[in-house]
Amino acid sequence: MRCVSRSAQDTARWGTVVGRLLEEGSVVVLQGALAAGKTCFVKGLALGLGIQEEITSPTFTLLAVYHGRLTLYHMDVYRLASLEDFFDIGAQECVYGTGVCVIEWGERVASELPEYTVTISLRVLADGNREITVA
Repeated sequence: MRCVSRSAQDTARWGTVVGRLLEEGSVVVLQGALAAGKTCFVKGLALGLGIQEEITSPTFTLLAVYHGRLTLYHMDVYRLASLEDFFDIGAQECVYGTGVCVIEWGERVASELPEYTVTISLRVLADGNREITVA
């Protein structure tokens, strides 16, 4: 699936659509440059999971947990120095748990993710819009 988002609200709406489709045990990797809209997408995804809490970027906390119809494990692995750091934050329990695991910059830990991982790429276009691709 490929779509174009023309605003932060559009990006969140696409996230909501995806969130409604996710099931227990889903793993999603978000790829994109800094400020491409990854956290904005997760805000919508969380709404699709029935989460009402405010979603913030886990850049400094590395992992945030939210509760809705399914638990959302939201990770940002951009600052991790090694795979060992990934294991140290308890990522394996999140990835192979019963909730939904969303990993920003997940391509950095791809070797540790299941083959059923969904990859969503956000790319900033020349006009400032975002291209969102789900693979």
